[in-house]
Amino acid sequence: MKKAILLCQLIILNSWLALSCGTTEKSAVTPAASPARNVESVARGGMLYDTWWRVVPGASEPKSDQALWSLQTTNKRKGSVTWRCKECHGWDYKGKDGAYGSGSRYTGFPGVWEAAQKKSADELAAALRGSTNPKHDFSSVLRPADITDLANFLKSGLVNAMQYVDYKTKKPVSGDAGRGKVLYAACGACHGPDGKKLNFGTEKSPEYVGTIAQTNPQEFLHKIRVGQPGSNPPMAGSLVIGWSTNQVVDILAYAQTLPEK
Repeated sequence: MKKAILLCQLIILNSWLALSCGTTEKSAVTPAASPARNVESVARGGMLYDTWWRVVPGASEPKSDQALWSLQTTNKRKGSVTWRCKECHGWDYKGKDGAYGSGSRYTGFPGVWEAAQKKSADELAAALRGSTNPKHDFSSVLRPADITDLANFLKSGLVNAMQYVDYKTKKPVSGDAGRGKVLYAACGACHGPDGKKLNFGTEKSPEYVGTIAQTNPQEFLHKIRVGQPGSNPPMAGSLVIGWSTNQVVDILAYAQTLPEK
């Protein structure tokens, strides 16, 4: 296992060095996260936004619905999924005004994008403790350090996916598949050259790197940027590695050429 982790790290380093030597403008783009905040905290907060019980030590997966879930009737899902931040606010952080604005995921709940632009990290942390709505109090399942990380992600780790993805076609905006292929070498160490080494779905309904890239590019961007909760070996997100959002979009462009099934 240690050898596998070391291999992934070496490939990531080599890919980063190769791209850092390039002269294109894209390579000079700085990471999305503010340097004023610890990138590890921001990235961890992004994984908490995804599936917090796979990140918090000793946490149990919830069985009942989150308290706010009863305020909507359009999304029919039940149980632990209702506790995931992304289920209400979307992978693009826009809620009802984003990719989850229609379809089976629609809830009518607002996104976190606007609040993150206007509020401080301390104010966002207070909201996670129920300051704005007692039913939005996550302090019973998240420790103070977890709430801090999640608030840091909301404040410093969000990107406007609408600038990077065409929502109608689900294609990346200005993504370079050639550059993405070079970067994907780091991903391929675990996911395989064709992205099918790991199946995120089931045998009957498989999901691979290409599946996510083609069907849910917003989710793809989020996971590449912050990592996958509970993965073994741990998946290093681009925020920690130091890749720019444009480089992540390049990976998306290449990943969309990989097989979906």
